[in-house]
Amino acid sequence: MKLSIKNISKSYGKNRALSDFSAELEPGIYALLGPNGSGKSTLMNILTDNLRSDCGSVTFTGEDGVERDAKAMGVSFREKLGFMPQYPGLYPNFTVEKFMYYMATLKGMKPEDAKKEIPDILSAVELDDVPRRKIGALSGGMKQRLALAQAVLGGPEILILDEPTAGLDPKQRISIRNYISKISFDKIVLIATHVVSDIEFIARDVIMLKKGVIVDNAPPHELTKKIEGKIWLVPCAEAEVTAMQSSHRVTNISRDEEGGVTLRVLADEKPSDNASTASPTLEDYYLYVFGEETV
Repeated sequence: MKLSIKNISKSYGKNRALSDFSAELEPGIYALLGPNGSGKSTLMNILTDNLRSDCGSVTFTGEDGVERDAKAMGVSFREKLGFMPQYPGLYPNFTVEKFMYYMATLKGMKPEDAKKEIPDILSAVELDDVPRRKIGALSGGMKQRLALAQAVLGGPEILILDEPTAGLDPKQRISIRNYISKISFDKIVLIATHVVSDIEFIARDVIMLKKGVIVDNAPPHELTKKIEGKIWLVPCAEAEVTAMQSSHRVTNISRDEEGGVTLRVLADEKPSDNASTASPTLEDYYLYVFGEETV
């Protein structure tokens, strides 16, 4: 199974949202990282046929080994998709359970299959205790988990998730991250997120987008390797923090039990005599690539 995205471009007037985007996706998790306006949501809407690209193509190769154009496949391609948009449209007067059965009907599921699958999915996203609560009465985090639940309903081969952990508390984020990782072995999963830590250890590849252009595409460990020796821990007095922030890219400030301050600094050269190197993270590389757009 393979999803091939070839030379996709999209403009809104004079604004170029995507420029010649190409990628080959096979079963596993792919992360789409970039600041606001980088083209992530535009790409996802094109892949789900909610938006037409200006040029380029999307093809799908199934188990039979035949590559087919997604547009030509029409409904048969969309049936392979599970989509969680960044701002899902939910029906406030539907109960959680009714909404899931409604989505199952739209997806063409057999009633007996829906009856078997829905309780398991609601349990996995921790909504099994509120099946008869109206959606309008749910918290933001609950609505987010319901949006994910409807996306995975029916066992889609391609799962496209736009900010799946937005609004979730740390415990829920870990639970949802583990669930996505668990179901990804036989699916192509594309996740757009601002929460870098959510995908650092589960993504097989990270696609970094800047103003609609791919600036890097590699496994997380290969990306962090590129900035080895550029991450520094710098102990300093509290009065020196502002000066350090003015002269260096400070990515984190922490205090110890004695009240001292340690800065995490991203720099090509050793920022001070007392600085020591630290192991880079994917978030460090994100800041290295996108610089002042995110700091």
